[in-house]
Amino acid sequence: MNPTVLFILGVLFVAAGIAVSIALHEVGHLLPAKLFKVRVTRYMIGFGPTVFSFTRGETEYGVKALPLGGYVAMVGMYPPNARDGSVRRSSTGMFQSLAEAARDQAHEEVRPEDHGRLFYQLPVWKKVIVMLGGPAMNIILGVLFTAILLMGFGTPQPTTQVATVSACMVTQSAGQNAGPDTSQNTDPNTCTKTPAASAGILPGDTIVAFDGQRVTGWDQLTTWIRSSSGREVEVTLKRGDSEVTAKVTPVLSERPVIGPNGQAVKNADGSYQTVQAGFLGIGSRQALAPQPASSVLPAVGDSIAQVTGVVVNLPARVIAVGQAAFSSEPRDPNGPISVVGVGRVAGEVAAMEEIPLQARVATLFGILAGVNLALAVFNLIPLLPLDGGHVAGALYEGVRRRVAAWRKRPDPGPFDIAKLLPLTYVVASVLIGMSALLIYADIVKPVKLFG
Repeated sequence: MNPTVLFILGVLFVAAGIAVSIALHEVGHLLPAKLFKVRVTRYMIGFGPTVFSFTRGETEYGVKALPLGGYVAMVGMYPPNARDGSVRRSSTGMFQSLAEAARDQAHEEVRPEDHGRLFYQLPVWKKVIVMLGGPAMNIILGVLFTAILLMGFGTPQPTTQVATVSACMVTQSAGQNAGPDTSQNTDPNTCTKTPAASAGILPGDTIVAFDGQRVTGWDQLTTWIRSSSGREVEVTLKRGDSEVTAKVTPVLSERPVIGPNGQAVKNADGSYQTVQAGFLGIGSRQALAPQPASSVLPAVGDSIAQVTGVVVNLPARVIAVGQAAFSSEPRDPNGPISVVGVGRVAGEVAAMEEIPLQARVATLFGILAGVNLALAVFNLIPLLPLDGGHVAGALYEGVRRRVAAWRKRPDPGPFDIAKLLPLTYVVASVLIGMSALLIYADIVKPVKLFG
């Protein structure tokens, strides 16, 4: 298929997945709000002018022109004036005016029969559930997509089929800091054939037996090779429809130390730890191997930890993106990217025809899993207008009421989150500016994940 078509299909697949994720995020707010009898007036995907909508019961459902998020409008987000229950107008300062204007607008839709159905009247624990519903939905989607990735497709695992046969040995000095894949010496004058090349092992061969023992996995085979240096061993190979045998003598060489995770172990300076071990000169072909259900939650936990690390250092990382966008500095491939960057990466993955289709589709599901977990973590930042800001406000209300009861003072009532609107506008402006910067950077200097 045409690479351009594949690129577009990859972008559309992830774009549709993100749109569904946003819609379900808002469902995560909508369902508990309705469960707790709060009157929900609007459920919208996107912002700006309404493209289409319909009304069911007391709620308008619709899609807006700018697909940059969504919202659920609940009646009574801000409490009325604490003194007399009215919506008091004021012009004694810009910040107070902002709060009063928001409170005024919030009460325009309040009807007499809405008493007991206003958001601010909910107990603290119900407010927290409503506001955590969105991030919780993203976490559920992240777990679902991760399960599809790991259990449905699997992760790349080495097989016993030979992918590469190194022609020449590296010198002893070159091997001391060599990684697991640097086993070539391109100088024909000093080339010493590897044991595998000398034995006539070919790419595509599958090793079925080593020294008379059936081979069941690459790690097992590697262990046997490493312990067989200097000793001639018979190897049985499946080549096409037939089996052939070969005699090999693994040579003692500086090889990387392999950790419990199957990866080469590095020193603090970035060089590889090495050990004297048998060396044959073959590389394994990778294949997707489905993983058990028990692997899903640990993988999700690792992803959340990585995303949290990015969010904690977000200001510095965004500054680094800005410096790269307006200079010759390279982009950090592990730094933040916008939805434009996510789409671009998805398109590049889909268009890589040298990678099997199954692996490409698996990667796209992995992207959707990462996006959902990132949305969940980001929305939990305790700043308005993010969900975490509303949760923080509800928790503060609960603490304030507990302290008042402990000190035998009157109930202070619901916390007026409208007072935080000035900070909300500042945070919203920063988020908009950050999004614009990331989109610009993803256009002029995209992340290079594939060279």
